[in-house]
Amino acid sequence: MTRRLLVCGLLLLATACGQRQQPATSASLPVSTPPPTTSSSAAPDIVRCNASVLSGEITPTDAGAGNRYGKFFVTNKGAEPCTLNGYSGLQLLAADGSPLPTKLERVTDPGPAPMELAPAARAAANLHWSVVPNGSEPADKPCQPEPSKAAAIPPDETKPLSLTWDYGPVCSGGRIEISAFYPA
Repeated sequence: MTRRLLVCGLLLLATACGQRQQPATSASLPVSTPPPTTSSSAAPDIVRCNASVLSGEITPTDAGAGNRYGKFFVTNKGAEPCTLNGYSGLQLLAADGSPLPTKLERVTDPGPAPMELAPAARAAANLHWSVVPNGSEPADKPCQPEPSKAAAIPPDETKPLSLTWDYGPVCSGGRIEISAFYPA
């Protein structure tokens, strides 16, 4: 008998739980109308920073024992904010625009972090290179051809910025370490 009561109780519970409740009428439901939205109240989409809105420059910061350090600054010259996140590409160039040996190596300090670059605001990436010949590079003359400019591609973009390079040859086959951009 106890087993029957237990089974009956479970059946009643399952039946009660399995029954659908009747929907409430619209008169009993609270009605909420969202406020109207207008295009003027919607936030504009912020686009990625690209070569059309950025200007760039490389500034030396320190030198010693054949090591050179600098910062690659970009400035938002546009009228709207843009986003920047990650590493720049960089290619050393001869005076005629032909590419010179460049081995860009990313360093993780600081690493990528998304940032909004307001109009006239700047971001920086740290640079490090060597002027000491390495391996089979000549020691009695410049280790590599001397660049006069560089092309830098902003993160996730394809068109480069043109930069002046007045810092001599880059040894170790054109090896340059670069950090991700950070607020400057």
